[in-house]
Amino acid sequence: MTFAELAESNPLTAAGRLLGATLTVEDVAVRIVEVEAYGSDPDGPWPDPAAHSFRGPTARNAVLFGPAGSLYVYRSYGIHTCLNVTCGPDGVAGAVLIRSGEVILGEDAASPRRPAARRPHDLARGPGNLASALGITLGDYGSQLFDPGSRVRLRLAPPATWASGPRVGVSFAPDRPWRLWLPESAAVSTYRRSPRAKP
Repeated sequence: MTFAELAESNPLTAAGRLLGATLTVEDVAVRIVEVEAYGSDPDGPWPDPAAHSFRGPTARNAVLFGPAGSLYVYRSYGIHTCLNVTCGPDGVAGAVLIRSGEVILGEDAASPRRPAARRPHDLARGPGNLASALGITLGDYGSQLFDPGSRVRLRLAPPATWASGPRVGVSFAPDRPWRLWLPESAAVSTYRRSPRAKP
């Protein structure tokens, strides 16, 4: 998949193609092994009440409505930094949350950022841990991932064989099978259904 193809993809297709891709931040790189797709506001082609874009554009989520291949960074519960890759046509919201990865370069740099990780596959296991291992900050919001000069860069891989299931911890549309992962990876996170999930 090229950048142009990502721009034409729906979130679920984009999520599948991001599995196996490499995300690099300076001296650390991870292989993406788990993702979740998120759709649009009600007027868009993929209405998704669990998406940050569902209530329409705001100053906080504006990049979700921008060009594909942009980085949407936010704080979950005010604690964990999480990152999404935008997809779909410019002006239409769609994104893929990067949930987990395997550190394939720069373990020496990632490990001090993740002192609680007991094993190498725990370094970037879970969306907040992945951002910590990579050194992603809110300052990376809006980064263009296909720009060779960007601090955060994405390199897509050949299509992978993946499994799917419900998204983790979402209150709305909890059973939509938009969480995808590589079954052979030990870095895939544990599924947890939100206690606030609405049928």
